Amino acid sequence: MPKYTTKPLDETTWPDFARLVEANNGVWGGCWCTWYHGADAQGAGRSKVNRETKECLVRQGRAHASLVFESEQCVGWCQFGSPEELPRIHNSRAYLATNPAPPDWRITCFFSGKGYRGKGVADAALKGAVEQIKKLGGGLVEGFPEDIEGRKASPAFLFNGTLTTFERLGFKRERMIGKHKWVVTRRVST
Repeated sequence: MPKYTTKPLDETTWPDFARLVEANNGVWGGCWCTWYHGADAQGAGRSKVNRETKECLVRQGRAHASLVFESEQCVGWCQFGSPEELPRIHNSRAYLATNPAPPDWRITCFFSGKGYRGKGVADAALKGAVEQIKKLGGGLVEGFPEDIEGRKASPAFLFNGTLTTFERLGFKRERMIGKHKWVVTRRVST
């Protein structure tokens, strides 16, 4: 297993993040990890606008992520933020139907670069995100992973991470919001 380190996404690590996104076609056709922020500029052909949006959010301190590095190369990340920072979630109708108490933090998105998928990047990213959340005051954290136990799942469905990745770090299943999608929570103390 490679040795990874994590760093927060900020102005100093923005170039590392941008290199990884650019090397992977803007990630998911040019999203630049902006969808959860509520950005409307999505999809192919909008990559430049999404890049500018994400960079602006990072410079304003309104975009959080745990970037994963192998040596000096950024190889993946886990995005997190407050519900105000990341207002969108998938399966929102099912999520809201249970009248949930708002969390302090959401973990919304994972990405591993080409050649690094299935090599522990998501585990390192989630651990780094929890560590950053602790430094930022802790609180109730929720995620929306996919349960892949006993079935094959396309990597396209794993952008929210896997249930086992979250459970290894102490997250507990709260409720289902899709056929295989869960809301998981963990209280992070400072």
